[in-house]
Amino acid sequence: MLATSVHVGSRNLEPGMARYVYKRTNAGTYLINLEKTWEKLVLAARVIVAIENPADVCVISGRPYGQRATLKFAKYTGATSFSGRYTPGTFTNQMTDKFQEPRLLVVTDPRTDHQAIREGAYSNIPVIAFCHTDSPLTNVDIAIPCNNKGKTSIGLMWWLLCREVLYLRNAIPRGQPWNEVMVDMFFYRDPEEQEKQEAAEAEAHRGGEGEGEARDANWNQDQEWGATGEWGSSDPIASKPGASQPQNWDARPAATAGWEAPAQQ
Repeated sequence: MLATSVHVGSRNLEPGMARYVYKRTNAGTYLINLEKTWEKLVLAARVIVAIENPADVCVISGRPYGQRATLKFAKYTGATSFSGRYTPGTFTNQMTDKFQEPRLLVVTDPRTDHQAIREGAYSNIPVIAFCHTDSPLTNVDIAIPCNNKGKTSIGLMWWLLCREVLYLRNAIPRGQPWNEVMVDMFFYRDPEEQEKQEAAEAEAHRGGEGEGEARDANWNQDQEWGATGEWGSSDPIASKPGASQPQNWDARPAATAGWEAPAQQ
């Protein structure tokens, strides 16, 4: 939690969130008490496990940083996920095609997902929310104090909640770590950065294949030169074009006149 800055709040504080604040830094930033965070996280997991049908639990995230986390949470716990823009009237208008009657709502940000929280209040649906220090607590039944504005912190909180739910359902043993699903799978990933990374890896892979083919071609060519030579000679040096042939020094021409050594006086 400290590594992902779950405890770091903002400079604004809602009156209802004052009970979860540990202290205030010299810069004016409020710090969240992580002991309260863990207590509320376990309480929220116990409430989720109490729902008999996992599909009656709706997880909602209007913020991009929490959309991937909600999809992963719904995949491993069986909940229903609403990622992206929430369609008004989903919980109140029975004439819509996507009308649902969930028994529990879990939202990422009470400020961004205020429409879903309001309709849940109209239908008497309890709400669990990840709340920042400046998040409103209107119609929120269980507030989990944490930093819901960072992509790593909100991903970690959803991963911890999912792991605690699976622990309580006996899907994984309590003393065994959840190594099958790493925490970074719940983190937000920028599509543009991911595409650039995939393109760079593909380019490096193609470059490596080209260098390998060139090395193989050169090696085969050297083997052919060393075996037979271009002219069919067994000597690779003598068979290569431009190779110097041994000269017959006995058959060299006589010295030109005028180059004799002067006679001794």
